[in-house]
Amino acid sequence: MGRIRILSDQVANQIAAGEVVERPASVVKELLENSIDAGATRIRVEVEGGGRKLIRIVDNGHGMVKDDALLAFERHATSKLRTSDDLLSIATLGFRGEALPSIASVARVHLQTRAIEDEAGTEIEIAGGNILRVEDAGMPTGTTIAIRDLFFNTPARRKFLKTEQTELAHIAALVTHYALAHPSKHFELHSATQALLIAPAVANAGERLFQIFGKDTAMYMLPTTAEMDFARAGLPEPPPWKREADYEAPDPGYIRITGFVSKPELQKLNRNSIYVFVNHRLIRDRLVTHALIEAYRNIIPPTSFPVVLLFLEMPPQEVDVNVHPAKTEVRFRQPSFVHDFIRDTVRTTLMNARPATSFAAALHPATNSASNSLLLDVSPMPGAPDQPVFSPNPQSEPEPSFADAEAFTLQAPTLPESPGRLEFSEQSIPVGYDAERPEDNQQQTLNALATLKPLGQLRDSFILAVNDEGLWIVDQHVAHERVLFEKILREREIEKVQRQRLLMPLLIDLLPAQMIRFAELADELDRNGFEAEPFGPRTLAIKAAPVGLEGRELERMLEEVLGVPEREQQTENSDTRRRRIAASIACHAAIKINTPLDSSKIDWLLAELAKTEHPTSCPHGRPIALRYSYKDVQKAFQRI
Repeated sequence: MGRIRILSDQVANQIAAGEVVERPASVVKELLENSIDAGATRIRVEVEGGGRKLIRIVDNGHGMVKDDALLAFERHATSKLRTSDDLLSIATLGFRGEALPSIASVARVHLQTRAIEDEAGTEIEIAGGNILRVEDAGMPTGTTIAIRDLFFNTPARRKFLKTEQTELAHIAALVTHYALAHPSKHFELHSATQALLIAPAVANAGERLFQIFGKDTAMYMLPTTAEMDFARAGLPEPPPWKREADYEAPDPGYIRITGFVSKPELQKLNRNSIYVFVNHRLIRDRLVTHALIEAYRNIIPPTSFPVVLLFLEMPPQEVDVNVHPAKTEVRFRQPSFVHDFIRDTVRTTLMNARPATSFAAALHPATNSASNSLLLDVSPMPGAPDQPVFSPNPQSEPEPSFADAEAFTLQAPTLPESPGRLEFSEQSIPVGYDAERPEDNQQQTLNALATLKPLGQLRDSFILAVNDEGLWIVDQHVAHERVLFEKILREREIEKVQRQRLLMPLLIDLLPAQMIRFAELADELDRNGFEAEPFGPRTLAIKAAPVGLEGRELERMLEEVLGVPEREQQTENSDTRRRRIAASIACHAAIKINTPLDSSKIDWLLAELAKTEHPTSCPHGRPIALRYSYKDVQKAFQRI
């Protein structure tokens, strides 16, 4: 007898479940996508035990007839594809037909569904892939599916699940993502102890952003939108000898971006607050993430990340969603075109907005500075650890000691209201900004820098200036750094960098790795005004340098440029390298703190700063100017 045999359907489904069903959140994702594809406008998710015990999803979609309900649990049974050509233009969230049979093979499933044309619904019970009961049932139009005892027949998989709180956090993040992507639908998420998310349908994505994350986050978000036709990408057409007689060039379609990006002062410690959707599909794509990071380069610190809610729309044939069983990864037909379009759109939005940082924002970093992510509270009891449950590596809690125990009382503890419990009045919700102070929000820009009148310096380090908007404090070092940075980039672009020759060559001793790095960067350094050559195996002779760099600052700048870790070198492209070198030159050539400036130099610096494209922050992400508004001054003196 041969060694090779065909696997049974049950084993094949369990193998598929290993690809599709990674954790309870994977089950929620597949079922949520089915509900959205079914045209549901109200979706309710109930979870117990972090999804291990129960996941129930109720929707008011079009439902299924009895035959379709039974066929849906067969492998690769789908209503969304007919031919292989349909794979090239997928317009639905689900299409593989693997989710339901894979889930049913590792859990106990209870399905209730009714199509609008049927008088009675269908009720099906399945355990471990085996159908136990099929009956008619009375129910409203739509589908209710309950998943109990996930991985009950695969205990090895169950052992690899995290704590209930961690699994619940993943589910909460997922439902939040889809609520953001579909503002016209009503979403609810309930655990055994509380309502984590109640998001009624709203008019647009801006209202949904305000609804879920609140005013404190929405006020730091900037709307962005752009559109471009794919014809500019220069897609090749088939040669004439391969065209049919009735051949017509296909319409390339458009790529559109809508959404919100954060102002530079709103920063996070990880990528968890980057929400990206392609044709309303939630994705985790390195290409898009890299484009967003590049858009914020030299605007926020390299270790921080922005908050982004971005919607990409493009023709289905331009994106391949059939590259991963979980459908969270996609492949773009024109990746470079999409990358550059996203980067340029976001960067243009930031430069046009020129947001100003107020003293209140700078002095209260808890509301807007770097924190882990925008998360719903999923702690079921008071006294939960401060460690965010969404953290990819949550730390274990310390064991409680006798000294930590509270005195015994017969009073019931008061449960604090969870930040995840959202309440809404019947009135319309002001989107993105505080409705009580519209005049302040209109002035939160740096467009008035050209009107500043300098008063002097604070300890020879900060420039004090005023205008009709209020009192400004400008960091003279980072302001000059921004001016020089953009000047270097412009001169580098037209190859007119100013350089100064040194009276005597400056000799710098380097490590072997730095000498190798110099050989790689020699051409770029030459374009930025350096004239250098090796002077022995480990010595570099500098004969000329950019104007403004001299002595010890010149040595420090070269050590900084040549001392980049190898991991960063591997991911660095030509544009990133050019900006990094320009930022380093600007930093070491800029006016230092504790440097007295006369009035003419202060006037020049403020005038040049007003001309820059992005005067919000220096190339390393530090704020340049802080404004204490006239209204804040009035409040401080109790005038209003």
